[in-house]
Parts: sequence; C-alpha cells; structure tokens
Amino acid sequence: MKSYLAAAVQMTSVTDLHKNLAQAEELIELAVRRGAELVGLPENFSFLGDEAAKMAQAEQIARESEKFLRVMAQRFQVSILGGGFPMPVGNGKVYNTALLIDANGQEQARYEKVHLFDVNLPDGNTYQESGTVMAGIRMPPVYASQHLGNLGLSVCYDVRFPELYRHLSRMGADVLFVPAAFTAYTGKDHWQVLLQARAIENTCYIIAPAQVGKHNSIRQSHGHAMIVDPWGVILADAGDTPGVAIAAIEPSRLEQVRRQMPCLQHRVFV
Repeated sequence: MKSYLAAAVQMTSVTDLHKNLAQAEELIELAVRRGAELVGLPENFSFLGDEAAKMAQAEQIARESEKFLRVMAQRFQVSILGGGFPMPVGNGKVYNTALLIDANGQEQARYEKVHLFDVNLPDGNTYQESGTVMAGIRMPPVYASQHLGNLGLSVCYDVRFPELYRHLSRMGADVLFVPAAFTAYTGKDHWQVLLQARAIENTCYIIAPAQVGKHNSIRQSHGHAMIVDPWGVILADAGDTPGVAIAAIEPSRLEQVRRQMPCLQHRVFV
C-alpha cells in the first residue's frame, strides 16, 4: 500500500439517468484533476427518485451504470466505486449493487446491500426500500490492492450495523467505503458520528460519498461526503453542495494509529 489521494464524490441525482451520469463524469474529472487515484460515487448515483420509474428502467440503468464505471475508470486511469445502482434480480425486484472497477476497467469487487432502509421517520416520511429491492445474502467483500490497500465495501444504511464493519476489519480492511443517500432528517444527527465511530472502532480510513439536496418534492439528502482517518479525524467534508471531498490515505498514519491504539488485537469476542 502506498500513499495516495482518494475522493468522495457528492451529487444531487434525479430521475434522469443521462443527466446523472453527466454530473458524475464532471465530478470524477474534477477529482482526477486534483490528483485522486481512488474515486467513490454515492449510492443511487445514476438514478434517484420515483421508485416506479426506477423499476421501469432498471435494466437500462444497470447496463449503462456498469458501462459508465468501466469507461470512466479506463479513461481517467483510476479505480472507481459505483456506490449503488439497481441490478435486476429476475423476480420483479433489484439488488442495490455497489461495484468497484480498477483502472483497466475490470471488476474487482461487487456487493449487494444487505440492510434495507424500511423506516418511518419522525418527520412524517416513510421509506420502504424492500418494496423494490431484494436484500443481498453475502457479507461484503474486501478487495486487496497492492497500491490502494485492502478496500472494504458497504452501502448507506449498513453504517448502523457495526458487526458488518468488524467483519471487514477482521478480513484485513484498511479503507472502508460507505457510499450513501442519507436522509436530511437523520443525517444532521447521525451521519458524522456514525462514520467517526466506524473509523475509530476499526482503526480504518472511511471514504463516504454522499447524495445532497432535493431530488424530488419529498426526498432530500444530507450531503457532507467525507473522508475520515483511523483516529476519527475528518480530513475532508464536501459540505452541502455537489462537489468532491479529497484527502490522502497514508499507510504510515494507519500504522501509527494501530500501534498507539491496538484494539483490533485486544478483541475478546470475535
């Protein structure tokens, strides 16, 4: 693992696939111009809005999203995580799929979100992700990269389930991806503290791309795409507008924190 710059992209995705991909391309290019070698896109980067419209276009969204990730990775010679897009299952539902593509355009890791956001929030909004999405049945993978370190995958609501990240750290993860479309209501209280907790307890870097702003008349995302270091320090925060959060992933910092706070070695219950 070497030192490198990573980018967490922040988008305002809508129900227009090609508009979303154009926005993503612009932000990937911005990240690359600033030196990023690893770029993360948020959950629902290619489509966010009406569920019926998503399901009607699911095959096209899946096909074009995957092609887009491969083309962008090859064009800019970087590794890219597509943080979540619908992949048809064949039973009228989709998997919420995160896909990691290397600089050669080759798939290196795929994860189907296991924790689905079925929640009635106090602000009156109800979310029923399981209405259209089938939960994955496999624990998320860790991709071992010689240059980028061991990269662990997750998606959004997963961040509330620490046992998933403990699994990733046990599998050797150095960097944890948490691409999200966190609601504005929950994000203001929970987003930052959850990311910091997952970083601290696993002594890992966190790369958390995010959705931001209004996607339609009822859905609004918190934003604040972040990169957090293994001590829980926020290295970069994209704020509340589309953009990128960029910071260095430093193996020496990872080693320092794990030496000073060797909690992974002190686990009793594994």
